[in-house]
Amino acid sequence: MQIERKNAQIERVSFGKEDHGIMSLMLSLKYNGSGQGFGGYALDTWDDSRKRRVGTAYGMEWIMQLMDAVGVSDFSDLVGLHIRVEADRNKIYRIGHFLKEKWFDPEATDLKEFVEPNRRIEL
Repeated sequence: MQIERKNAQIERVSFGKEDHGIMSLMLSLKYNGSGQGFGGYALDTWDDSRKRRVGTAYGMEWIMQLMDAVGVSDFSDLVGLHIRVEADRNKIYRIGHFLKEKWFDPEATDLKEFVEPNRRIEL
C-alpha cells in the first residue's frame, strides 16, 4: 500500500485507560470526507512488585514528542489543530506540524532508549 501525505484536523483526543487498564492515547483525525485514528500505544507498564500498572518515562516522552512535533505546549490545544499525516488506508505512520517540517513517528524516534519498548495495544 502506498503511503500518502495528507492534511488532517484533530477532532478528538482520548487519553485514559483502555480495556485491561492500559493507559493509552488516541487522536481521532478527520480528513476531507473520512477519518482515521492515531495512537493506541501502551504508555504505562505492569509492575509485578506493586501488582498494578505504573507510568513510564516512555509514556511521558511519547506525549512530549507528539506535542513538540505538532507545535503545542498545552495538551488541550490539540483538539481542533490542523496537522499533516503520512498514512495509508490501514495506519498512520507519523504526524507532523501543518507548516513546518517537524514530525513524530513513534516507531522511528529515540523513544527506544526509554524503559518501555515501543508497542501497540490491540483495540
